Amino acid sequence: MGELDFTGKTVLVVGGSSGIGNGIAHGFRERGAQVHVWGTRADAGAYAGVEGSDLSGLTYAKVDVGERAEIAGHIPPFAALDVLILCQGTVVYRRGEFEPEGWDKVMAVNLDSLMACAMKFHDTLAARRGSIVIVSSVSGFQANRGNPAYAASKAGAVSLTKTLGQAWAGDGIRVNGLAPGLVDTKLTKVTTEHPDRLRGAMRSIPVGRLGEPSDMAGAAVFLASPLAS
Repeated sequence: MGELDFTGKTVLVVGGSSGIGNGIAHGFRERGAQVHVWGTRADAGAYAGVEGSDLSGLTYAKVDVGERAEIAGHIPPFAALDVLILCQGTVVYRRGEFEPEGWDKVMAVNLDSLMACAMKFHDTLAARRGSIVIVSSVSGFQANRGNPAYAASKAGAVSLTKTLGQAWAGDGIRVNGLAPGLVDTKLTKVTTEHPDRLRGAMRSIPVGRLGEPSDMAGAAVFLASPLAS
């Protein structure tokens, strides 16, 4: 596979236990990488039977990135890291993000933890001239009237990607971003399982279909490869 062969490379996908992150994790695994994923449940067995979660062939660790202490305290089982995928994300529905508790929860996971994780692995990535891919959302570029924290945090993720890309280029770390549209995951069930909302969403998607986690995998693999250097 040439430039898209990740044999001998180590990849960490934060938020890789399900959804888009899980699809990306398997994209790298299928190309030979040793892939580690972080999630919030106690162990890999706790994800058995969970829709959108397949931890086979992946090395799992429980790290709740909503808690800074867990990020700082985690000792990774690898000495070298080539690719860091930051795909963590959460949302609070029913206007919960208009309240301080909901706002703080979403910001902690969707934005604060991006910087905390990036800083934790900066030196490790620099040693390998590695790459970071930050997964944001199209909500970072448009209004999301029911979820102000989600939209603001994703806009922040976009800006952080640009800033770290410039700040760390001299350190040999390449930073890129992905901003998916509507992807069928557990976070989007409020739309995908509601016929009227789904029809409205589909009218704005030119290709006429929902995104799949595997769609994001191809883009992430490319961005982490020498082809994107």
